[in-house]
Amino acid sequence: MPPTEWTDRSHELAALLSRVGLGDRAAFATLYKQTAAHLMGVVVRINRDRAQAEDVLQEVYVNVWRAAGRFDAAMSQPMTWLTSVARNRAIDSLRRRQTEPQTVSTTLGTDDDPDDMLQYQASDAPGPLELLARAGEAHALTACLGELSGEQQQSLALAFYQGLSHAEVAAHLRQPLGTVKSWLRRGLQALKACLERAAKAPAA
Repeated sequence: MPPTEWTDRSHELAALLSRVGLGDRAAFATLYKQTAAHLMGVVVRINRDRAQAEDVLQEVYVNVWRAAGRFDAAMSQPMTWLTSVARNRAIDSLRRRQTEPQTVSTTLGTDDDPDDMLQYQASDAPGPLELLARAGEAHALTACLGELSGEQQQSLALAFYQGLSHAEVAAHLRQPLGTVKSWLRRGLQALKACLERAAKAPAA
């Protein structure tokens, strides 16, 4: 049981994590909306490359989706737990970058056009998961996914529905890591734009 001295926000986040642990995607979207800006700040402070930080944030939420069922309210507050997940992923990413050959980052640079990146900023700008929650209807997601390329659909499904890391998706699809990151980034950008339109569309 969560401690009674917790704030209302902590109780709400703990309840969301409990639902996420049961596979509740609406709860996951709400959790993302309420915590992404803070966790992005955590990642950026460690991994100062914003493009890399954006990739790390995706990995953070994949980890949260997979591990939410193991969150123990008796051991830590939810934001403390989430911050720990973000910090660990950021440190792991930093270590990987320090040990990777320079040619890897050069290759990734061809895919990482700043104009194509989702802007996970510490602001009120909605992200794709929040927009999915706003759209509210499963058919909105289905329709928007249908607008993506086959490669983007497959990589997004593996990353967010099956919980694979970027490296695992690349291995599964037998594609370079940089290519998979580009598919994910561009796919999320297209999904975000489509869900924005769905959220703004008048009800039939």
